[in-house]
Amino acid sequence: MISINSKIYVAGHKGLVGSAIIRKLKSKGYKKIITADRKKLNLTNQSKVFSFLKKHKPKFIFIAAAKVGGIYSNKKYKAEFIQENLSIQNNLIHSAYLSGVKNLIFLGSSCVYPRDCRQPIKEKYLLSGPLEPTNDAYAIAKIAGIKMCESYNKQYKTNYKCLMPTNTYGPNDNYHPLNSHFLPSLIRKVDLIKRKKSEKLYIWGNGKAKRELIYVDDLADACLYFMNKKTKEYLINIGTGKDNTINFFAKQILKVLIPDRKIIIKYDKSKPNGTPRKVLDISLAKKYGWKAKSNFKNSIIETYNSFKKKSIKSK
Repeated sequence: MISINSKIYVAGHKGLVGSAIIRKLKSKGYKKIITADRKKLNLTNQSKVFSFLKKHKPKFIFIAAAKVGGIYSNKKYKAEFIQENLSIQNNLIHSAYLSGVKNLIFLGSSCVYPRDCRQPIKEKYLLSGPLEPTNDAYAIAKIAGIKMCESYNKQYKTNYKCLMPTNTYGPNDNYHPLNSHFLPSLIRKVDLIKRKKSEKLYIWGNGKAKRELIYVDDLADACLYFMNKKTKEYLINIGTGKDNTINFFAKQILKVLIPDRKIIIKYDKSKPNGTPRKVLDISLAKKYGWKAKSNFKNSIIETYNSFKKKSIKSK
């Protein structure tokens, strides 16, 4: 059990997931939270990571640090995605072991599962087929992290858990025109339509690819829940268990953010669709007593408000 007075290190505390974990920890009364930005700690430098953990001696580590992006950046920068992510997670997991940290959560992604996987996707389907080519470098790095945690658990009796979230969105997301995931990209485009009085929304592909979404506050809640939950399994899917087409999500966001205007959706079929369908089997998480609670409409409004604040600050 990780007590309220335990030291907890959150790697990647400024990102979408890491910042949500920080908010959740603080809301639950945890005060000994350890963070370090890139200027203070280069996570790709193994000796510095080891020295940092040896000095601070956290009781628990959340590995939310990673190089992430959407289809465009995953295709274009495969070398950076595999090299940086392997370096970050290898350094953190191995240094945690060397420093005597027995408990951590490694955050992966649902893209670790095969492209044409049986649906809903069970944890046991890992490594059962070919990956989606557009983000296979990132996925392979994450798979290596999963197997590393499993190997250390078996050999060194550590308690390293791997949570595999579905597509995550929320405050503090990345809205870059080319490097963002599909939902923050939709929010940025809808905001542009709202401000410029445009009547058309352009989305990549044919809009038929299906995705499952989870609000980042729900994911952070799962992180704290499983931080203090004894589990037999080390790999656990985190999601809602429900999916819809990208076209459906686009219409829902328009309905929430621009309810008084009729916007035409146009499809850029020269761009890739990505994985055809991706919905997680969340029965294991449910068996342990956890499930997502957020309302989609409210969470979209919260995400949009955060986006607007971020846009104002960047000006």
